[in-house]
Amino acid sequence: MAVLEIKDLHVSVENQEILHGVNLKIESGQIAGIMGRNGSGKSTLAKTIFGHPDYEVTKGDILFNGESILDKSTDERARMGLFLGFQSPIAIEGVTLSNFLRTALHLKYPDQKLENPIKFHRRLKQELKEVGLDENFISRGVNENASGGERKKAEIIQLKALKPVIAVLDEIDSGLDIDALKSVADAIIREKEENGTGFLLITHYNRLLTHTKPDVVYLMHQGKIVMKGDSELPQQLEEKGYEALVNQVTAS
Repeated sequence: MAVLEIKDLHVSVENQEILHGVNLKIESGQIAGIMGRNGSGKSTLAKTIFGHPDYEVTKGDILFNGESILDKSTDERARMGLFLGFQSPIAIEGVTLSNFLRTALHLKYPDQKLENPIKFHRRLKQELKEVGLDENFISRGVNENASGGERKKAEIIQLKALKPVIAVLDEIDSGLDIDALKSVADAIIREKEENGTGFLLITHYNRLLTHTKPDVVYLMHQGKIVMKGDSELPQQLEEKGYEALVNQVTAS
């Protein structure tokens, strides 16, 4: 079993501390959710896990299978089995999705023979269909002329190809309509059940977590985890709102 553990993590940007001692754990085969207002530190946490150079860890540690990854580059963390689904995926003009994925797979598994291109394309077309993307995405530049929702679906295609051990998805549900949300949630559940992938789902809303039924949900406020609960916590947030629940926690 793989474990990503955040221990007493303090993070600063331009000498301003954003995270103030975050502790959480994500295990393979587990879905964890993290919710909070804008500016509460959720995306800062995601970027820090993957070694963004603008985010300075001033205290604490990030452990993957008991080993600190703070001194590892982003590509080293990815090869270890970590995956980040971006909040705002960029377009890469001139690099087709097919070539992008085959190159990424070769870099991650350099000792393995690449899958036959015909079989690879056949499988990729089926996966595109499952998340509601047209098969012409195979030959288009990555996210080129794609809507926000299409870019989020393409992140799921990349995840399915790379088969990470732990995936952090930053607002994967933003920009998705009801049907698209369901297909993305179904893909997350399949990866968990079939490949044992562990997920940290960062979101503002209850709807993604309603579909994926997380094992644990964290509430983040002003750079700290202020509450930990089960799949009922998002519903409480939906009914009471962030302010009421945070006030309840801080008062106690």
